[in-house]
Amino acid sequence: MPNLLTTGAMFGGFYAVVAAMQGKFEAAAIAVFVAMILDGLDGRVARMTNTQSEFGAQYDSMADLISFGVAPGLVMYQWALVHLQSFGASWGKAGWLAAFVYVACAALRLARFNTQIGKVDKRFFVGLPSPAAAAVMVGMVWVFHDLEITGRNVQLPALLLTLSVGLLMVSNISFYSFKDFDLRNRVPFVAVLIVLLVFALTTIDPPKVLFGVFLVYALSGPVMWAWRRYRRYQRRRKGADD
Repeated sequence: MPNLLTTGAMFGGFYAVVAAMQGKFEAAAIAVFVAMILDGLDGRVARMTNTQSEFGAQYDSMADLISFGVAPGLVMYQWALVHLQSFGASWGKAGWLAAFVYVACAALRLARFNTQIGKVDKRFFVGLPSPAAAAVMVGMVWVFHDLEITGRNVQLPALLLTLSVGLLMVSNISFYSFKDFDLRNRVPFVAVLIVLLVFALTTIDPPKVLFGVFLVYALSGPVMWAWRRYRRYQRRRKGADD
């Protein structure tokens, strides 16, 4: 069962590529989000049924590279980056190179994650998780497509987002993993309200809410990193004054 879910997630990524090649960008974005749901279920099902295996872990990583690496990179390229060639041959090369950088960073992120299992604090991810990075990428495509704004009109923002998200995946910035959030224990009432609010807003406007949530999560890492650096600077300055 876990491997079937992993295969379903990989199919979602593959379908996203095919849909993007046909210009069906909304369907491509939705397929990646479906892949995210299936990817989140396979590990939990494996633990519930006690069917974890090294094969399953490696298969999951390969599927993730397709669904959250290759698929978002190609979807973004087909939607916006391919149009950079209208600025000249050099800009055209920059478009596909940016898409490749994103895919390569996703591969490096997954490889590093596999080598760090059991060695880092499970409460945090080192670098932006590839599913969240993929959600930001296809979320942008879905939002602008929903607003009837073509990728040709947002080529440079798309280029900047692709490179930024890719580099965040291979950075040493910490992102909260939510793995210490145990539903079997008492959950704060405020957390329940926030979850219900997110679900309600998602049903009203899925592309904007999903893109907004994952964009905020992607920005949370750099913001907290800058805040910690500022606090350390303040403490050192206070210590020097004393």
